[in-house]
Amino acid sequence: MMKMKFAVLILLLCLSAQNISFAQENTNTTPATQEPITSNKAKNETDNRIYSLAMRYNDASVAKLKLYELMERNPGNLVYAETLASMYFEMEQYGSAALVALDLLERNDKSLTGLEVAAFSLEQLGALERALPHFESLHLLSGDLFSLYKAGYLQYTLKKYEEGLNSINMLIKDSKAAEQKLNFPKGENNEMQEISMVAAAENLKGLIYKDQGSMAEAKTAFEAALAINPDFELAKENLAGL
Repeated sequence: MMKMKFAVLILLLCLSAQNISFAQENTNTTPATQEPITSNKAKNETDNRIYSLAMRYNDASVAKLKLYELMERNPGNLVYAETLASMYFEMEQYGSAALVALDLLERNDKSLTGLEVAAFSLEQLGALERALPHFESLHLLSGDLFSLYKAGYLQYTLKKYEEGLNSINMLIKDSKAAEQKLNFPKGENNEMQEISMVAAAENLKGLIYKDQGSMAEAKTAFEAALAINPDFELAKENLAGL
């Protein structure tokens, strides 16, 4: 299976403040304690520079600290939470990544970064029921076909067979799916082979039919997968196991 790679967001900071909106920076302060906007902008610029240096020098602890400070100072700018969630995911701290992403989605349920981090982090934690709706939403909002495949795979794993078949058939009918590839294990040496997403979907359809006891339909699906990728080892094994 493909391993999702998150490129940690470079915050759109570029060491300057003009590209970031600070409209909501001071909405929760009283006139007596309110700092001038220029003061907050200066603090943001300083933290942005420190964050960038920490990332350059691979100092994740300092980078995360600056993100927390920027989040506290700029509650209306969700890019900081998105970046923090992505960082936690890249560091394989899936519990923290999921918590940040879920908090982010409470504030913006259409955040693609939040949906992506929540979906993959929850899957890594084994919380498949909770991961599934995030994959579904990610596909609906972005049209991402890999998210649709993941939704179908989780539906199969959770024995939601009718939903799984619906997702798979949607994927197979999408003309863009034929252009996309997935990686699958091959052989005993953990080698990987690149397989068409449509072939992968046909193989998954075969597994659902097999679980349902529909062996003729399963055979047809596995053969369809092999017609696309004749060297698809998992489909060969599944077909031989009928």
